[in-house]
Amino acid sequence: MRVEGSEMLEGRNILGWLGVETEHSIILDSVKHVDETCRTVSHMSDAVKAFIGGDLSAKTVAIENVKQSERSADRLRAAIISQLSEGVLLPPHRDDLMRFVKALDKIADCTNSAARLLGLVEKRPPDNILKNISISTELIVAGVARLRDAVRALGEKEMKRAIECCGEVERLEHEADDQKRVLLDAVLHAGLDPVSLLLCYNLAESLENITDKIDTASDMVKLMVVKYK
Repeated sequence: MRVEGSEMLEGRNILGWLGVETEHSIILDSVKHVDETCRTVSHMSDAVKAFIGGDLSAKTVAIENVKQSERSADRLRAAIISQLSEGVLLPPHRDDLMRFVKALDKIADCTNSAARLLGLVEKRPPDNILKNISISTELIVAGVARLRDAVRALGEKEMKRAIECCGEVERLEHEADDQKRVLLDAVLHAGLDPVSLLLCYNLAESLENITDKIDTASDMVKLMVVKYK
C-alpha cells in the first residue's frame, strides 16, 4: 500500500510538472500573439499618420494591413485555444489562460474596429482634432508595447519586471481616459457636420476602448504573476 501511495503521489507530481510546462509553453506562444497584436496597432498608427498627412492611398493600405494583421492574430488565438483544450492543465489555470488569450484578441478586434471607423472619415477634421487623435494613438502604441514587455517578462519568469510593465500599462490607460475627454471636447466644439461629428465621436470612443482592452490583458498578466509565485 505504501508503494502504491508513493506511485500515486509521484504521478500527481508528474502531472503537476507537465501542467507547469504546458502553461509556460502557452505563455511563450502568447508572446507571438501579442507581437502580432502590436503589429495590428502599428498599422493603425500608420493609418492615422497617413490620414493626418493627407495621403489617402497610404491610409487605405494601412487600414487593409490592420485587417490582415487582425486575422493573423485570430489564427494565433485559435491555435493557443486548441492547445489549451488538448493540454493537461487543471481547470483554474486553463481558464485563466483562456481568458488571457481572449483578452489579447480583443485588443486586435478593437483596433480593427477603430481602423474601419477611420476609413469612413472622408472630410479632414480641424487640426486640433487631428492632433488629439494622434496623441490618443500614441498612447495605444505605448500601452501595447508595455503589455508586450510584460508578457515577455512573464515568459522569462521575471516577475518583478512583468509587474512594473503592467504598472506602466495602467498609467497609460489613465492618460488615455483623460485624453479621450480632451479629444471629445475638441470634436464637440469643432462645428462639424453631423456625419463627421458622429464618426469622430465614435472614433474617440473606439481609440480609448483599445487602451481599456490593453489594461484588461495587463490585469490578467498580474493575476498569472501571483499564481506563478
